Amino acid sequence: MGDREDRFEAMYTATYEPILGYVLRRCPSPDDAADVVAETFTIAWRRLEEIPPGGRARLWLYGVARRVLANHWRGEAQRRRRTTSLRHDLRDEIAAVGVEDPVEASAIADAFRGLSDDDRELLGLVAWEGLDHSAVAAVLGCSAGAARVRLHRARKRFSRALRAAQSDVIPVATTRPISERST
Repeated sequence: MGDREDRFEAMYTATYEPILGYVLRRCPSPDDAADVVAETFTIAWRRLEEIPPGGRARLWLYGVARRVLANHWRGEAQRRRRTTSLRHDLRDEIAAVGVEDPVEASAIADAFRGLSDDDRELLGLVAWEGLDHSAVAAVLGCSAGAARVRLHRARKRFSRALRAAQSDVIPVATTRPISERST
């Protein structure tokens, strides 16, 4: 190993536990804490020449971790705002197709949440973004035929999930975008 790697390893060994403790006391989720610690040491690696020697390295890393945490919280706040906005949009979409019974709307939401991430993304691209098969194919990086098959299968799984929830409401996500409808 070179001098740079040796210096980083020594600094990492000496400061990892205190930095992890600092972050864990400020993050409600261990997963978020792990991300913040990883980002902190990534920055330390890139800026290794700026890190003061000895015990001051830990203080420098606290400052970096503090800024990474601030960025993390800003990102979380943005995600909460987008989620709230999406929740309102979804409520409006459900109201637009005539689902007035909150129990039925909840069954639709539960069935949708029960799908795999890939199925939710695929159905969302069609229902919320209004993309047709060729546009979905471009987003997914596959052929239009493959996108059509994946969409068909996702709709089938969604339909089964709705039936399992004993709901016979036709949700927005199973309708075709206007660009694919025959006139």
